[in-house]
Amino acid sequence: MSYELIGKLIAKYDTVQRKETFKTREFVIEKSDDINGKTITNYVKFQCVQDRTSLPDRFNLGDTVKVLFNIKGSKWNKDGKDNYITNLDAWRMEAVALGGNAAPSESSYFDMPAGEMNEGSDDLPF
Repeated sequence: MSYELIGKLIAKYDTVQRKETFKTREFVIEKSDDINGKTITNYVKFQCVQDRTSLPDRFNLGDTVKVLFNIKGSKWNKDGKDNYITNLDAWRMEAVALGGNAAPSESSYFDMPAGEMNEGSDDLPF
């Protein structure tokens, strides 16, 4: 299952080579919401892995972006105690137009003018 979050890019970290064949990179998005007249700000840290570590490169700090990500969790046992970690694995980043909505406007999907249909006609307008 995929999730998305829109916010301001506030931090980009260097790529870390975890093992010979595995690398990660983290970045942080600031997300503010108005809840009952009060602004609540959250800072969400994402990770990119392998060939996706270059995702944040094309964006500048302060840019508003949409991040598409998966939630992944791991469990391991150390010294007889179970440990858990949750990662937000980003797999795509998109620019968001200033003051705009990340979703395309309805007109971009339905930009064909509606044709006049004859009453009782089953023909499509195109």
